[in-house]
Amino acid sequence: MTHPVGAPARTLADPDTPFAVVDLHRTRRNIGRLAARAERLGVALRPHVKTAKSLDVAALLHEGARPCPVTVSTLAEAEAFAEGGYADITYAVGIDPHKLPRVLALLRRGVTLRVLLDSTEQAEFVADASRRAGIEVPAQIEIDCDGHRGGLRPDAPGLVGIGRVLHEAGCLDGVLTHAGESYFAPTAEERRRAARAERDSAVAAAERLRSAGLPVATVSVGSTPTAHAAEDLTGVTELRAGNYVFFDLVMAGLGVCALDDLALSVVVTVIGHRPEYGWIVTDGGWTAMSRDRGTAAQAQDQGYGLVADLAGNLVPGLVMTAASQEHGTLTAREGARLPDLPIGTRLRILPNHACATAAQHHGYHVVDSGRTAGDAPAILADWPRVSGW
Repeated sequence: MTHPVGAPARTLADPDTPFAVVDLHRTRRNIGRLAARAERLGVALRPHVKTAKSLDVAALLHEGARPCPVTVSTLAEAEAFAEGGYADITYAVGIDPHKLPRVLALLRRGVTLRVLLDSTEQAEFVADASRRAGIEVPAQIEIDCDGHRGGLRPDAPGLVGIGRVLHEAGCLDGVLTHAGESYFAPTAEERRRAARAERDSAVAAAERLRSAGLPVATVSVGSTPTAHAAEDLTGVTELRAGNYVFFDLVMAGLGVCALDDLALSVVVTVIGHRPEYGWIVTDGGWTAMSRDRGTAAQAQDQGYGLVADLAGNLVPGLVMTAASQEHGTLTAREGARLPDLPIGTRLRILPNHACATAAQHHGYHVVDSGRTAGDAPAILADWPRVSGW
């Protein structure tokens, strides 16, 4: 991001492009929607802060109250959020031995930092490190609810043994699962089934451990699609999701949100034309948008992103269809007319994957579509991402 975060800027027409924009109005609305749903379902909400990696965005999750429990995907995130006052953190990526000194350092500071594992080997080195340090390292056993990535099936022979290794060292906290396949569930009923499978897998694993005399305090489930589809979370203690704060084209393509809910965009500038190919060229390539092509598997392929004007209005039929490192190519869909956009025209690109696009930027310029209008919305604030982004 060539425009330094924190430098003065009056509207989206001012900073050098490309840069990331967060719409405060949409972000607050997205946050409120899931918070209300978690309350109706009777579970605690533990947002995943890996999407925004921003203390300013995270503050919207609790609106000035005591910092809420959060989920992170790196220890750099855990350290940055601990420094920002967050003391209840789940590190939801499988632990390995060389990271344990950093985990122990946070625990010594009074931060409750849970780690995740799915093997006896991991359980043994967590238990050993805990005994040697004289500090209980809270650990959750990852449960595989859909064959998507890591974890143990609820009926896995080794589940109880892992639980016992952790319990004997005072480290067993509970179980955690993530319905990763829900990101490929194109109908509401498929997402409801994924949410039921997610819940059932986690609850079944917890019941097996309890039947063996092992305490299970936490039963954690969640993904953005299943969090918005779950109808009954009996037996679950907490719900996790992260993408929902911004949403993106993948979520819109699934039907989890509407295009009007997308709170993250990237401002780019038209820098050229290739009329013989039907191209408009911008200064925003994959270093601005990421290489994520998550909508390619959906009914409507959105290329690298949909195109809006600076005020946020979609340009009919215009899509970012190609990206090199610093160049983006915009083309018209079949049957649509390529608009006349002179060099210097600024546009906003709506991303396929908010997490991946946000990761390309050091911070966000903040606008509020609920308060300001006009061709170039006013920039209300500049929010940096946390260190270690």
